[in-house]
Amino acid sequence: MHEIQRLAGPQQMLELVTGRFRYLFRYIRLWINLAANWTYTPIQPVDEPTITSEDVTVIIPTVAEDIQQLKETVQTAYRLEPFELLLVTPDSRVKRLYHMVEEMGCPKKIQVLSVSQANKRRQLSRAIPEVQTKITLLLDDDVWLPEKFNKWMLAPFEDPRVGGVGTNQQLRRKNRNNIWEFLGAIYLVRRTFDCTACNWLDGGLPCLSGRAVAYRSEILQDPKFTYGFTHETWGSDHFLNADDDNFITRWLFSHDWKIQLQNHRECEVETTLEHDPKYLRQCLRWVRSNWRSNLTSLSELHMWISYPWSLYAVFQTTITQWAFPYDCALIMVFHMAMKEAGYYHTESEDGQRQKCMLLWALFLGHMIFSKTIKLVPHLLRNPGDIRFVPVSILFGYFHNFIKFYGFITVTENAANPTHGLDHAATQPVAAWAHTARARDTGTTRDEMKLWQPTTPRLVKMPLGGLGKQ
Repeated sequence: MHEIQRLAGPQQMLELVTGRFRYLFRYIRLWINLAANWTYTPIQPVDEPTITSEDVTVIIPTVAEDIQQLKETVQTAYRLEPFELLLVTPDSRVKRLYHMVEEMGCPKKIQVLSVSQANKRRQLSRAIPEVQTKITLLLDDDVWLPEKFNKWMLAPFEDPRVGGVGTNQQLRRKNRNNIWEFLGAIYLVRRTFDCTACNWLDGGLPCLSGRAVAYRSEILQDPKFTYGFTHETWGSDHFLNADDDNFITRWLFSHDWKIQLQNHRECEVETTLEHDPKYLRQCLRWVRSNWRSNLTSLSELHMWISYPWSLYAVFQTTITQWAFPYDCALIMVFHMAMKEAGYYHTESEDGQRQKCMLLWALFLGHMIFSKTIKLVPHLLRNPGDIRFVPVSILFGYFHNFIKFYGFITVTENAANPTHGLDHAATQPVAAWAHTARARDTGTTRDEMKLWQPTTPRLVKMPLGGLGKQ
């Protein structure tokens, strides 16, 4: 037995030390993020807030494909009683939006803006100069907001250093048996887990999701921000029109604005994702966006200084986190360690074999635990989804192929007309450049509308009222 428990050779020792480092490098972030989620508390609303719904303008960029869904989003946003609600759509869809608003009773707070081409950055560029309030709330056209959303969303802005506020999100599911909807739901759960932990620990987070996010208007209307937002490129001379939320998040980081994530049921946003195999294409778009944005963040010194935990727990995982090869390497190293300890020797006693089985059970159990613990909040609310847990683990391995393909095609355009690299564009989005010039020359808001470029136009809705439903 003394011979069995011999010292490992230099090569084996190096492999064992490397294996232990891999193990700790991977799982320390899980353990600490778990502790952060358990201790996290959102910012509580104050009794007499200085910022209210009247200080909020809502912007909803849309291509107006699903009018019924858009109408529900507009209704849920309108019930928040904002100062104004701006819908931005391509020229070809203006009449469709006009009829929708007309059916809703033509509320006086709703305005319809248009741009020549469907693209989220272009649409935001058209609307933001129109904002007259302290806070701008950006919404996708497929979200539903709870009744007390504004109360919780606006609470962090009582701190003048807070520049952006995000929320937790969950999927609105139509079919509980749809595996694609389950995968989309747990994607949002995992994302909320990581964002909550990072924001609680060092104030960072992967990205303030553009599905529902509030910013101080002074940030979005800063001419320097305008120029950066409309002139961002990636790997070519074409202007980047995807990743708008990533750009704004990085801007807040680099300009010393605080970011707050409000993870609370009162401001939980419901949204939709693809519910069929098209979900894979959606994953591919997210992966490409992660490669572009996270590599950019890793190259910025201020991120290493100000947000070290977020850099380790999220941004660097774009490069290092490959579940299948990583798990295989950990299993191999653990097997070698057990072998070096003599647990596999044919002369081992029964007690030794039982100890070997126990150690393997603990090792594999912890590995499964690490892949499922983030899903616990979702499973508590949706216990029927326990049957899909093995699918989530297998999809995590399959996602490695999506991630690799996203890396080698990172400059390709996305299929969604409101996302992606605009390969046809050789000029930056013009609207904000003119807006910035208007501010620099002292041009008024009304005068600016007279000479804005191309064809964007403002269609004002007739006066009326929309009853709260």
